[in-house]
Amino acid sequence: MLPTILDLSSLRAAYQSGLTPLDAIEEVIARRAASKDPAIFITPVPDEELRAAAKALMARAPEANSLPLWGVPFAVKDNIDAAGLPTTAACPAYAYRPEADSTVVARLKAAGAIIIGKTNLDQFATGLNGTRSPYGAPRSVFDAAYISGGSSSGSAVTVALRPRGLRARHRYGGLRPRAGRLQ
Repeated sequence: MLPTILDLSSLRAAYQSGLTPLDAIEEVIARRAASKDPAIFITPVPDEELRAAAKALMARAPEANSLPLWGVPFAVKDNIDAAGLPTTAACPAYAYRPEADSTVVARLKAAGAIIIGKTNLDQFATGLNGTRSPYGAPRSVFDAAYISGGSSSGSAVTVALRPRGLRARHRYGGLRPRAGRLQ
């Protein structure tokens, strides 16, 4: 069982104590399923693909914490490319399926992280409150009568719900890509 607040230190310690990336992914799947907000993810990675990614990681790097982000689940804002997952920027007419990962996603995966899905956003990340998406407006985790707010609304909710360890966009509780690097 993962801790409620999933941070890198506690996840690495759990892996050192015998938890596997497959165990962590099963918990992510359960937490994602328990969420009552269908507007968080535009494209969640299907459960079986998540399990396959965890198994592939364990085959590639079987020793716990042998890669810097070994088994760390992460979500990506849907204006960042992840190979095989559609990029929509919350605009269905704009949607395309990239053949390659963006630099930041490729680097996260190379470091051992596992992508769990693409999060919702204001169309083309131009809004201020998270309501300009045909995929719905992610709700506040504190009170569903309110919106989460911000152009990274889906990402903000994934951070607040703690269904993963990292995000490749939101600066609060995750990593933010900047010109070929992460900060």
